[in-house]
Amino acid sequence: MGYYVTVQDNVNIYVEDLNPDCKDTILFLHGWPGSHKLFEYQFNVLPCMGFRCIGIDTRGFGDSDKPFCGYDYDRLADDVKCVIDALGLKDITLVGHSTGGSIAVRYMARHKQHGVSRLVLAAAAAPSLIKRPDFPYGADKETILNMIQETYEDRPNMLNSFGNLFFFKLITYPFSQWFFQLGLQAAGWATAAIEKTWIEEVLFQDLNEITVPTLIIHGIHDKVVPFELGEIQNQYIKSSTLLPFEFSGHASFYDQKDEFNKVLADFAKGNC
Repeated sequence: MGYYVTVQDNVNIYVEDLNPDCKDTILFLHGWPGSHKLFEYQFNVLPCMGFRCIGIDTRGFGDSDKPFCGYDYDRLADDVKCVIDALGLKDITLVGHSTGGSIAVRYMARHKQHGVSRLVLAAAAAPSLIKRPDFPYGADKETILNMIQETYEDRPNMLNSFGNLFFFKLITYPFSQWFFQLGLQAAGWATAAIEKTWIEEVLFQDLNEITVPTLIIHGIHDKVVPFELGEIQNQYIKSSTLLPFEFSGHASFYDQKDEFNKVLADFAKGNC
């Protein structure tokens, strides 16, 4: 079941909501440049295991409205809170992948973990996606600046190149085109705005403020968000467990989808 939640005047966020009558709820925040549809292989399975699965399309992406402004992490975290409040969600498991993980981290700090009892960070782009003077991990700033420039000049080619880095396991050509089309569904200005957050936003203090049980899933072959960032998240979040996925790149939810689904279900049920 899909519907819209108004988060600002003239800004509506698309929400996919499966099994709304189930008590155990998992809320998914997708990564750039996709939509909630990236979690198709979780939505296929987890409702059968008794979970309510909710996917939010970040503003500017998927079926959500695409305003020109509002892509900093504070505003994106506020959008998540609007959805949680509108649906009256409590004691949920919040799952954030990549930039969705960054938004989840900011949400937990900015809104004092409101409604969330468990957190899953999957290849989260935190505390910083780029290298900084006191942080030698992540991508070079110049690499991100080049991606932004290509987004403005040839977004389809940029998305195609990014797709080649995303998965560790071999994917079929039709699957690669499906992933490519998810990226094209976003607005160009939103695509670039999120890329700029990777340079502008840092989440060191935010990580320190997370106290709920946290599961960190990170592919050891990740070429987008290096595995070292998962190790650093584990150091900052005292209540966290790091689970390396040995046969995954950036898309552990697909590269090892069976293992991902089992681990997520067990964690959300409080079994691990």
